[in-house]
Amino acid sequence: MAPANPFTPSRPTGFGRNSTAEEVSAGLSLSGKTVLVTGCTSGLGRETCRVLSLRGAHVLGTGRTLASAEEACAMLPGRGSAYACDLADPDSVRACSARIRHDGHLLDAIVGNAGIMALPTLQQAHGYELQFFTNHVGHFMLITGLLDRLAADGRVVMLSSLAHAQAPRCGIDFDNLSGERGYNPWRQYGQSKLANLLFASELQRRFAGSQRTAYAVHPGVARTNLARHMGRSAQRFVELFGSLFLKDVSRGAATTVFAAAHPQALSLAGHYLVDCKAVRPSRQALDAALARRLWEVTEEIVHRLP
Repeated sequence: MAPANPFTPSRPTGFGRNSTAEEVSAGLSLSGKTVLVTGCTSGLGRETCRVLSLRGAHVLGTGRTLASAEEACAMLPGRGSAYACDLADPDSVRACSARIRHDGHLLDAIVGNAGIMALPTLQQAHGYELQFFTNHVGHFMLITGLLDRLAADGRVVMLSSLAHAQAPRCGIDFDNLSGERGYNPWRQYGQSKLANLLFASELQRRFAGSQRTAYAVHPGVARTNLARHMGRSAQRFVELFGSLFLKDVSRGAATTVFAAAHPQALSLAGHYLVDCKAVRPSRQALDAALARRLWEVTEEIVHRLP
């Protein structure tokens, strides 16, 4: 059996399911801090940027186009800088990294928020299933490309999901990263979210001996436009019954903001956070050998990209 990462349930943090991003950051001063957030243009990313900016952080927000990112950053209550970053386009990711480095930013936190969900039919980028490529490979490229700009006590926060438990039984199906040997919208989405969780876990292992920390978070099932790719029946269900189980974005962004900025999060580094506390993820998510293999395979994928 592959070695597993340790899991220790966390003590109560004073925050929970109904806490908002503003509540978990109340009293914090992020003045002088710089935080990069992917997917700043809507939903959880937009709220995360707003609250971090409200607390004084200089927010670097990315969108698939510069115009969309500029529009979102212009609405922030504090300082914001916009960058184009299409995570499915390696050239765009490289250009974003280069531009952030050129602008001289030292990053106190990187939040990997952007993503796509449950594409109804198989789509690919560079021969890989699009959710895996966008949600995982694109973020891997961006974040590893900026680690030299991460502060000595910087944090990396990856948005995973409870859906990571819907990944294939093997965890990551390395023999079907293209999706051509079988495609299921939720299985492939779950695989991409498991990859986000494993990336954070392995990154924390690689941060050992430093003050840097990494986290994977489940924001809660939030009412955002992430569901825009879902079929009509699923969208209709959300419209009719969403108020019974969906968080609004103010609550959905709370755990992300907690991980990115709150002092209490430091003791939870390397864990999977839900409602601002550590919870046990799936068995595959605790597989340290799988996390290392995914890192190595992703490095190979990135090396082969045009």
